[in-house]
Amino acid sequence: MRVVNEARVVRYGADPSQFAELSLPGGTPKGVVVVIHGGFWRARYDLDLGRPLAESLVEHGWVAWNIEYRRVGNGGGSPETMDDVAAAIDALADQDLDLTKVIAVGHSAGAHLATWAASRGRFERWPAKVELTGVVSQAGVVDLRTAYDEQLGSGAVRALLGHPPGPEEDPLDPIRQVPLDIGVHCVHARDDDAVPVTQSRAYVAAARAAGAEAELTEVEGGHFVVIEPASEAWRLTLEILERL
Repeated sequence: MRVVNEARVVRYGADPSQFAELSLPGGTPKGVVVVIHGGFWRARYDLDLGRPLAESLVEHGWVAWNIEYRRVGNGGGSPETMDDVAAAIDALADQDLDLTKVIAVGHSAGAHLATWAASRGRFERWPAKVELTGVVSQAGVVDLRTAYDEQLGSGAVRALLGHPPGPEEDPLDPIRQVPLDIGVHCVHARDDDAVPVTQSRAYVAAARAAGAEAELTEVEGGHFVVIEPASEAWRLTLEILERL
């Protein structure tokens, strides 16, 4: 078993939610994994959700960068939430790390942010100092318009944007930013009743049709099985990370 160093808190802004937890493995890391928690972008959910994954990642030889960000209800929403995710990823440049491999792993709304972050450098507001080399979307909200139409999270998309999604929100909508230049691997439970697996199926189909590298691994269980370190879904996710 690798030695797991205690997480170090790193601030990337003045707001109480603008920080990340950096955890280092013993030995030479395999790469850096940016952990982005979910919770339908709402303030009552925080990076506690990502801590078990960060611990597992470090045990398996990865640097874990578990990020917090402003959410709806504590100064977040569009575009502030995206501003924070972009800034948190770019703050890796100041951490004296090998950034040859930087993979974002996000769950639910965090998967939306992880997949969005792979396209952020296309837009003047979010020039990318640190480029992602891969994305793992866990039960991801990767089609905002459909998520709005289906009222996922009791209107979470409208709360994030402040209004119904339209063409002006295309820069924030992962399915409307395909093809990406990096691979995206979706892991999603077939029986997920919070974010239906059709979100991931539609994204992967659209990405492949556009010539992008995208895969879907469907697993058994519900919405949270993908972030349970003892689950088969997480074991498969660790294998995916090795390949990305």
